Amino acid sequence: MTIRLRLTLWYSGLLAVALMLLCGSIYFFTYYNSYGEVHSRLEAGAKELLEESRGVWGEGIHLNRLTRSSIQSELYVQLVNMSDKNIVDKSNNMLSNNLQFPIPNDTSLDDAVYRKVKADGYPFMLCEITLVSQSTNEKWVVQIGAFTGSQADYLYDLRNILIISSLAAVIIAFTIGMFLARQALRPIENVIQASRKIETGSDLTHRIPRESPNDEIGRLTDTLNGMLGRMQNAYNELDEAYNSQRRFVSDASHELRTPLTTIRGNIELLERMWRPALEPQDGKVVALSEEEADRQAMTREAMRDIAEEAIRMSRLVNDLLSLARADAGFVMEKSNVELMPIVEDVCRRAQHLPRKAEWIIGDYSQLQDVRVYGNPDFLRQLLFIFIENAFKYTPSGTVELTAIRQDDRAGIVVRDTGIGMKGDEVPKVFDRFYRADVSRGKTSGTGLGLSIAKWIIDEHNGFVEVTTREEEGSTFTVWLPVAFSRQHESGIME
Repeated sequence: MTIRLRLTLWYSGLLAVALMLLCGSIYFFTYYNSYGEVHSRLEAGAKELLEESRGVWGEGIHLNRLTRSSIQSELYVQLVNMSDKNIVDKSNNMLSNNLQFPIPNDTSLDDAVYRKVKADGYPFMLCEITLVSQSTNEKWVVQIGAFTGSQADYLYDLRNILIISSLAAVIIAFTIGMFLARQALRPIENVIQASRKIETGSDLTHRIPRESPNDEIGRLTDTLNGMLGRMQNAYNELDEAYNSQRRFVSDASHELRTPLTTIRGNIELLERMWRPALEPQDGKVVALSEEEADRQAMTREAMRDIAEEAIRMSRLVNDLLSLARADAGFVMEKSNVELMPIVEDVCRRAQHLPRKAEWIIGDYSQLQDVRVYGNPDFLRQLLFIFIENAFKYTPSGTVELTAIRQDDRAGIVVRDTGIGMKGDEVPKVFDRFYRADVSRGKTSGTGLGLSIAKWIIDEHNGFVEVTTREEEGSTFTVWLPVAFSRQHESGIME
């Protein structure tokens, strides 16, 4: 529910309550005045009737003794004998109109009773007075009535007018309230629209136009514009730092490749130079002193360490260079390539990777004649990353590659029985430089391989599914959209 609607409902509700109280007051005031006048006439008529008939009430009394009473033309009188509930007599106007008042069930001996009744469908107000015959001790009730049809009609019309006018006033007030609330909140709507444009756009230089005076909305606009300015400055600083970092990584990767290649080449040269000195000459083994033997062993060990570190640094530099290209918006060349030859080549070459686990080549016949729109070199790199990762974290057990096909996508599955991961680590494995705590320092690697794999998958419009359980192993399923198969192509040609 919007603020505009809430405000309008509040205003309309308060107005409805106020109108209800006002209309109720008007109605009850009019009701009291209208029936109060009738009540006064009945009271005066009853008093006059009792005064004129003083001394005649008794056995066999009749109203015809009062036919000359001045109240006959205005009021209706009925005499009831309460002993047998019979109507003894009526006034002439009741006889001529064939009217009859309801006989009371109980009456007070002391006070007059006023009540509203219906006589043959006509509204009346009655004043009922109880009298007791002194001679027979019988109880009589004199009912003096006044016709209240005009009062009832007037109050009925007044009630309808008040209800209809109140409803109309609430509806009009609701409509006007919605309009006024919209006008009052229009600056806020402008702020929302301007903020949404800034949110969906990439240019933080836009500001919210200030159309309001120096009120709450104007101060809110100034505050938001100030916040946007600080956000722009922070974003520019972060963007500049990120670009500098990206340039540094790219430049450093390029610059480090040459010295690392030189180091590896020199190590290989030194190994070739030392090898003849360690081999037998003319079928005879050259005897070395203990000091020379130790020196040669230490030299070989140092060269081996340098070579291993150079290889590791070269791998790290290549990974950093790949990520730098990805950050720079590198677009790889793609074409429709067959997936099965790529998988076969990777499976064959994976047999020679350093590993302790058993390498199992499963069923990947589902990839027969399947083509994907991608880059074969990056697809090979993608599969090698997952296979090497599985070898790395499977000190014993098996690593298996299989393939599946579902509708218009192909899946390559790399499953291992290694150390696995915790469930909360799965969303982090594709983050840069992330390595599970359980393996940190125990396995080689840079923590960039899966980040590169995720980038390659995204570039091929695919996705990866990960299922894992600690101490039981992990399964990585790479899903790639199928471009078309040979059967599909031949069907089109036919």
